[in-house]
Amino acid sequence: MTASPARQTDAAPLVTIEGGASFVQNPGDASLLQAALRAGLGLPYECSSGGCGSCRIQVLAGEVETLWPDAPGLSARDRRKGLQLACQTRACGDVTIKVGLDRACAPRVTPQVTTLELAATRDLTRDIREFSFRAPGPADFIPGQYAILRTGDGLRRCYSMSNLPNAEGIWEFQIKRVPGGAVSNALFDMAPGATLDLDGPYGLAYLVEDSTRPVVLIAGGSGLAPMISLARAIGADPSRRLDFFYGGRTAADICGETHLVDLPGFGDSLLYHPVVSTLEDPLSAGWQGLSGFVHEVVGRQMGESLREAEIYFAGPPPMAEALQRMLMLDLKVPFEQIHYDRFF
Repeated sequence: MTASPARQTDAAPLVTIEGGASFVQNPGDASLLQAALRAGLGLPYECSSGGCGSCRIQVLAGEVETLWPDAPGLSARDRRKGLQLACQTRACGDVTIKVGLDRACAPRVTPQVTTLELAATRDLTRDIREFSFRAPGPADFIPGQYAILRTGDGLRRCYSMSNLPNAEGIWEFQIKRVPGGAVSNALFDMAPGATLDLDGPYGLAYLVEDSTRPVVLIAGGSGLAPMISLARAIGADPSRRLDFFYGGRTAADICGETHLVDLPGFGDSLLYHPVVSTLEDPLSAGWQGLSGFVHEVVGRQMGESLREAEIYFAGPPPMAEALQRMLMLDLKVPFEQIHYDRFF
């Protein structure tokens, strides 16, 4: 059964997974998903924001609060079956749920909530800004992961880190300002010294550290951030081939090269391929580089060599869906060599 809104009991709810495992939903946990991952359990997930549907659960006993009743991650059939999304559900008291755990989803770095202070910003394009935050403790994550940024008025949004883990507590993000986007606009209105909370890290499309395959990174729009983080990690080894594709709508939307030029092997083993999709726009005047949809350019440039590569990508859903079709169906790239988190 569900209740929305609902009163939470004074004691932290105990969540029991059918079959034996259990965890506590503490006051700082925004959802059952966050509570399970903080407890080290491999509850399946991807986006943490209600869009992908990977974290479907069934509530067998007890009462829960549904945070987003219309979340697109649940189909009409899911709703008829009484399924819930763990990322959009909070326990109102002790509950029992049914879900299949997956060891691959268990966090390698335990997600924590910490307060960040905005240290500096810089504009990368007309609508993408780089934010540098400082935390009181180390920034602990794996390149390719994301965090949930929470503003003071309770708004939450997932953004990927663009830097590398570090002991200095620096968390960097490259965020696109979305027209009408409550969180992105709130972030763009922040001034140095302002604070917000970070919950993370999350995400499964992180660096495969024991692979020696060549790497292809593909980004579109604000999908730039996790690819820059991965490039910084992988590019430290100039003996490993790395091709970085970045797609923008116009030439004015192209960025990323300045983050790569100082990496070992740039221009040799590390190649940057900017791609513009709309040459007719005045903002693309004079563009002489690659053009077309970025997934099509990747296919033309790399071809069957993609079957031998580790491939990471992030960007708008149409780009991600087109890449999935091309890589999995057309080129038959092994699934375990394709790394992405679905966002909507």
